[in-house]
Amino acid sequence: MSKRRLITFDWALKRLLRSKANFEVLEGFLSELLSTEIRIIDILESESNKEDALDKFNRVDMKVKNSEGELILIELQYEREFDYLQRLLFGVAKTITEHVDEGEQYTKVPKVISINILYFDLGQGKDYVYLGETSFRGIHTEDELVLSDMQKEMFNRKRVQEIFPAIYLIMVRRFNEVAKNTLDEWIYFLKKGEIRDDFTARGLEKAKRVLDILQLSDAERQAYEQFQEDLRSQASMVNNTWRAGKIEGKKEGLEEGRQEGIQIGEQKGRQEEAASMLLKQMRRKFGQTPDWVSEKMKTANLEQIERWSDNFVFATSVDEVFASGQEEVQENCHPG
Repeated sequence: MSKRRLITFDWALKRLLRSKANFEVLEGFLSELLSTEIRIIDILESESNKEDALDKFNRVDMKVKNSEGELILIELQYEREFDYLQRLLFGVAKTITEHVDEGEQYTKVPKVISINILYFDLGQGKDYVYLGETSFRGIHTEDELVLSDMQKEMFNRKRVQEIFPAIYLIMVRRFNEVAKNTLDEWIYFLKKGEIRDDFTARGLEKAKRVLDILQLSDAERQAYEQFQEDLRSQASMVNNTWRAGKIEGKKEGLEEGRQEGIQIGEQKGRQEEAASMLLKQMRRKFGQTPDWVSEKMKTANLEQIERWSDNFVFATSVDEVFASGQEEVQENCHPG
C-alpha cells in the first residue's frame, strides 16, 4: 500500500494549525499527551508569529489558551542548545508575567504547560518523554505538602503541582518507532512523518487529511519545499562544522598522538558549534551584531562561550552578553 506524503509537524504549526478549522488536530495531540480532553479557545501571539530571516529553520513555537484558561506553550526545536533548559524557564516565566495585569490577585496567575518537541538529546536519560513538575517535601518528615480544602476550592486545583508550570520534554530521536499506545502514535508521526492506517490516536485521522501535501496550493507547496531545503542546509552546516573541527584537530594532534588529536578535534567542533548557535541567537534577539562579536567568538574557548550563553538568557543588549570582558573587547576590537 502506498504511503501518503504528509507535511511535517513544524510546518503545520507555522501555517496550518493556527486556523480554527484545524484545531482538532492540535487538540488531539495535546489530549493524548496530557491524558485529558483539551479544547483550544484561541491561538495567542508567539515568537514564530513574527517572521524574520532567521525564523525559517530551527525553532517553531505556538502559544494557545484552552477552555480551562491554561496557557500551553508548544515549541519544536531542531538544533542543540546548551542552555535550552534555562531558555525554557525564561519563556515560562515571561508568559506568566505577560498574562497577569498589574494589581491583579495572585490567584489570577495562569497555569502554564510547556511542551517541547526536541530533535536533539537534552541531558542524559533512557526515556523519550519527560515531565517536570513542582512539589514540596518535608526535609525532616519527607511528607508531601498538599492543598487544604479551602485552597482547593479557591484555586479550583486539587494538587500543588496543578498550580505550578508543567514542563514536557519529548526527545523524538530516542523513540524506537514501536507505538505501544496512542501517545506513541503521535510521536511516531513526529519522527517518521507518517500516520499508519491502524493508528487510533485523537487528531490523527484529521491530520491525515489536513496535512496531505497534495492538498497544498502550488505556492504553498513551493514554500514548504523551500522550508525543508532550509532545514537540510542548516543541518548540513552544523554537521560540517563539527566534522571540520574534528579533522583539523586530528591533523594538529598527529605529532602528539592520535587520541589527543581526536580530543582536540572534538573540542574545536563543540566550540565552533556553540559559537555558531550563540551568534545566531544573538542576531535573532538583537538584530545584526558588530564585527567584533564574530572576531571574539573565533578566539573564545568553550568555557567562555558557555558563560556568554548563560549571560544571553537575561541580556537586553549585545554588551550585556559579554559583560565580564566588554572593556577588553572595545579596546582590542573596536576601530580607534
